[in-house]
Amino acid sequence: MRALLSLVILALWVQNPLPDPGAVQDGKVYICPMDPDVRSNSPGKCARCGMALVAGLPDPVEYHMDLTVAPQPPKVGDTTRLTFSIHDPWKDRPVTNFQVVHEKLFHMFVVSQDLQVFLHNHPTLGSDGDFHYDYTFPKAGMYRILGDFYPDGATPQLIAKTVIVPGTPPKPVPLPRDYSAKNAENMQVELVTEPAQPIVGMKTQMIFRVKPGEGLEKYLGAWGHMLVASDDLIDLIHQHPFIADGGPQIQFNVVFPRARPYRVWVQFQRNGVVNTAHFDVPVQILK
Repeated sequence: MRALLSLVILALWVQNPLPDPGAVQDGKVYICPMDPDVRSNSPGKCARCGMALVAGLPDPVEYHMDLTVAPQPPKVGDTTRLTFSIHDPWKDRPVTNFQVVHEKLFHMFVVSQDLQVFLHNHPTLGSDGDFHYDYTFPKAGMYRILGDFYPDGATPQLIAKTVIVPGTPPKPVPLPRDYSAKNAENMQVELVTEPAQPIVGMKTQMIFRVKPGEGLEKYLGAWGHMLVASDDLIDLIHQHPFIADGGPQIQFNVVFPRARPYRVWVQFQRNGVVNTAHFDVPVQILK
């Protein structure tokens, strides 16, 4: 009887072990700055995106990002220096201290108005406290340039600017639904959405399946990166997987803000190679 009682106590302890005396239990709630729904009673890293959990996030306030283009105006085919200057929203003071987000201090996305040009890269922080990047615009027209950064002591920022390159702009390109499998650098990427028809203001599960499934690696600290752009380039959304474990299925969750066609770019890394694929997703209002 005593042996049976010991076994019962052992089973209960395995299911509900006593708190680790060495674990930090300070009564604070630790939150992921990128995914605020991820919370913990102890410090650590976000299981979803890998960022350090923070106790007591400040209220979200948008910082100022100025984009300077030199030479001005930019010319097709010539090197253009893009300079990003960050200032605080209270006294417009220069900001020079930043947190690392997905292994970089600054993520930059460039998208052309015809959605044919897509770039995800990383300006460098100069001794002047600004971020710099040399880029060659391949065609005339409007470009949206998105800055993703995290000022120290604030919350992550996502700010877009517009650059006009003189010349004959490209003709508008219609975006019919395109969920067809895409062959990227060393993998094939397929998309399924749930619901099948995305609805404005409702969560859409974007489920990507990659083939072959082996050899997947984290890219910049995450199992994938996604940029969502409306056809008029007003809506720009940068996200990371909601569910991913290194297997061939990666899920993002998106809430589309308007009834329009959207182009969705995803990036996954396999065997050291970054793969980029895009899909076109029409979004409707609830009927």
